[in-house]
Amino acid sequence: MTIEINTDKTIEWDQRNDNHFKGLIKEELDRFSSQITRVEIHLSDENGSKEGPNDIRCLIEARVEGRQPIATSDQTDTIEQSVSGAIVKMQASLKSALDRGNR
Repeated sequence: MTIEINTDKTIEWDQRNDNHFKGLIKEELDRFSSQITRVEIHLSDENGSKEGPNDIRCLIEARVEGRQPIATSDQTDTIEQSVSGAIVKMQASLKSALDRGNR
């Protein structure tokens, strides 16, 4: 499972963040890793450089073998909360999609 993280120009990002969030995503989606080929994370600040509530958006797209990509998103105050929220939604979406496919 390849994990790629993209940020817009207003999100401050470094190698430490990259390692932390890739590890978190790998851990949380591990039970689906045999079916996922790639995960792309897109982080953006919806208000740009302005301050505001719920302005950090995380979009996660999972590419599952033999299926259309599955995407989830969450928008909160922090990167950590947005990523965590989008991961929880992705887990539910993957479980639902893969359970349907196994029937």
